[in-house]
Amino acid sequence: MSRPTRGTARERVPLSRDRVLAGAITVADAGGIGGLTIRTLAQELGVKPMSVYYYVANKDEIIDGIVDLVYGEIDLPAPGGDWRGEMRRRAHSARRVLGNHPWATPLLQSRRNPGPATLRHHNAFIATLRTAGFSVRLTAHAFALIDSYVFGFALSENALPIHGPESVADTAASMMHLFDAAAYPSLLEFTMEHVMRPDYDFGDEFEYGLTVILDALARALAESSDDPTRHVPD
Repeated sequence: MSRPTRGTARERVPLSRDRVLAGAITVADAGGIGGLTIRTLAQELGVKPMSVYYYVANKDEIIDGIVDLVYGEIDLPAPGGDWRGEMRRRAHSARRVLGNHPWATPLLQSRRNPGPATLRHHNAFIATLRTAGFSVRLTAHAFALIDSYVFGFALSENALPIHGPESVADTAASMMHLFDAAAYPSLLEFTMEHVMRPDYDFGDEFEYGLTVILDALARALAESSDDPTRHVPD
């Protein structure tokens, strides 16, 4: 008796909106958001393209759905705890998730139809800061500052030609031969004394920058403690 093919086996799994969105993430992870079409999604699911339209109206709806799934993978900060620890935990979680889904970083702030996971995420972030004594204005500053840093770092990290310490030497060497080292002494010094170190990892910079931001926010919070307009939720 012949064994079923991979495509036949997938067709026997009932199609659903959840399965469509999970398939869309698989396609985007493999080929970027540009590689995600109704046709490539249908191929991943092992179904006819028209079958997909029963569960989603168009590509925009698919992107709304998978962006919400990405938000759902990020650890939520918990109001009432140590706000610095909660912001740090959430930031590291977001960086890991965006490393797994690099296509998602430019899309996280672009959608006009946020899903339930997105709304829960934003609400928890805001509530954690407000409960810690941040005013609405300072919360807005913190939200913009932290997310600009986390998303920007993820975007840079995912775009770098260096992937881990083991690839640093070869990548740096291949780039250095393209320019006249004597004309760029500071760049040469930085590359030789920092980038070319055997333990160099660009990802290590994340914690340093995050600490600088959290320290600055802590100072701003302390300086606002005498502000009569500051509101601390019950």
